[in-house]
Amino acid sequence: MKMDADLTPDAGDGLTPFGRRPSAGDFAFASLRQAIISLALPPGSPLSRPQLAERLGLSQTPVREALTRLQDEGLVAVVPSASTRVAHIDLDHARQAQFLRLSLEVEMVRRLAGNPPSELPARAAAHLAEQSALIGQEGFAQADDAFHATLYELADIGGLWPLVRSRSGHLDRLRRLNLPSPGKMEAVVAEHGRIAEAIQAGDAAAAEQALRQHFSGTFSRIPEVRAQHPDYFA
Repeated sequence: MKMDADLTPDAGDGLTPFGRRPSAGDFAFASLRQAIISLALPPGSPLSRPQLAERLGLSQTPVREALTRLQDEGLVAVVPSASTRVAHIDLDHARQAQFLRLSLEVEMVRRLAGNPPSELPARAAAHLAEQSALIGQEGFAQADDAFHATLYELADIGGLWPLVRSRSGHLDRLRRLNLPSPGKMEAVVAEHGRIAEAIQAGDAAAAEQALRQHFSGTFSRIPEVRAQHPDYFA
């Protein structure tokens, strides 16, 4: 769905009006970022501050601040005195985010396997149950992220998760395009299970192997995904 001059307050763009939140700017940023990552606002969509402010129930100031933050993350492209649009997916940025995540998470799972947390089995089981229940639904991607966020927390590097998220916008959109592939969501759940099992068994090599396999799937399908959505890519 692309935003244009005909945008109305009930448009199906994934945005919700501002309610009771600690910061209007943070609310605008989180709402717009989620709409971009989920592809409710596809690459190339025009972003009008007045229209976005109306949709979110805010003044234009926090919306402008949010767009600046999204530009810093590479998710919004601004042409001075011309237009502001959702940035197209940049595969170089996606590969860099993949490298960052894999580098961090290989060390993370090896650390966890060296001293498996006692709470891992219960928390992993809860995540896997949630993911299984969400197969085929919009919430699956968030449940996928929640599993990884828990591993960061258990490895005592939870403070790095927001940094990883801020660098992963292009990668996350690429993953979203690949998730509907037949069997992909089921494969993600199974891969998470193998990662958790290897950590709990104290097998660092198996945990690393399972993680590397988990991260390889999306990039192996770039040609097919790009052919299906040529207008989404830079």
